[in-house]
Amino acid sequence: MSALKTICVYCGASTRVDAIYRETAARTGELLARSGFNVVYGGGRLGLMGIVADNALAHGSHVTGIIPTLLEKIEGTHPGLSETEVVDTMHTRKRKMSELADAFIILPGGFGTLDELFEILTWRQLQMHDKLIVIINTNGYWDPLKALIHNIIEEKFATPAHATFAKFVATPDEAIHVLIQEPEPELAFSGQHI
Repeated sequence: MSALKTICVYCGASTRVDAIYRETAARTGELLARSGFNVVYGGGRLGLMGIVADNALAHGSHVTGIIPTLLEKIEGTHPGLSETEVVDTMHTRKRKMSELADAFIILPGGFGTLDELFEILTWRQLQMHDKLIVIINTNGYWDPLKALIHNIIEEKFATPAHATFAKFVATPDEAIHVLIQEPEPELAFSGQHI
């Protein structure tokens, strides 16, 4: 059994995406709950975010939403969460989610998801944490990111070791398998900001 307890999920809030992305979000939420993990995420009710939360809750997970006041007004908070925290800014939201998480799963998403992913990768590079980052590459969605990471390393803006900070998998089932095998991180999120 994994030493990890709470998994942070980053994903999109768009309601217009193809069914394959919605199915992946539903499966991720279900499997996290069935595997005994708590979930922390951005607190929204729309898109993949809402689908992950709905399915995690339906299968018995404790789901915490962290949402900034701005998005609470624009998108709305999920009404059925185990716990909700409304915070002042996006920065506070990301910091709080990182502090609560033992590991991260990234599903397809837009600019906000990229922002969260790159920040948590940067914090890992700066040794602010050593938590597992698992990217679910549904339908090849993250293939351009894999190519970009390769190019960053090829052009010597990062080292080959930095490529190991994120693990790409094809399915939610593979992501859960990786989480279950992962030891507890030794370096907790420091809360420091650069």
